[in-house]
Amino acid sequence: MKAPLFFFLILFSGQVLAQSLPLLPVVRSEIKGINIYGKPVDQQTRCQHWHSDLDIIAIKFHCCDKYYPCFSCHEETADHQPSVWPKAEFDTKAILCGVCGTELSITDYQNSNNTCPNCKSAFNPGCSKHYHLYFETEVQLPVNSPQTIVDSHLKLVQGTEVGKN
Repeated sequence: MKAPLFFFLILFSGQVLAQSLPLLPVVRSEIKGINIYGKPVDQQTRCQHWHSDLDIIAIKFHCCDKYYPCFSCHEETADHQPSVWPKAEFDTKAILCGVCGTELSITDYQNSNNTCPNCKSAFNPGCSKHYHLYFETEVQLPVNSPQTIVDSHLKLVQGTEVGKN
């Protein structure tokens, strides 16, 4: 009689303990010793926000020198506002291929034709639509577009005047 009661108490206490513990990230992403922060879902830098076969790069953020899979990962997990890489620093290695771990400079990445020069893995060409979130750009959007509103917020956070590049 004592054995079934003891088994029940152990089982029940384990259930209570498991329900009270906080949920941990599904995966801790690291490529060649480089930590990937944010909300990664695999070991090739895909995240909860972007996880197609082609979403295999991480970007080192200028503000904190840490790699994140995407802007949203940084926004949701970092304790500070992002800043974009200035053009004068585009020779900095700030792009990580999630397949082979090669670090590319921003210039090399932008000139890569969406292919890792080392392992020939294909990068998502749609990422170029978000360059303005990571890199200083010349793109001028209409003043009242949703992206201009985001850009204006980023410029205010970075201490520059809205509407001036």
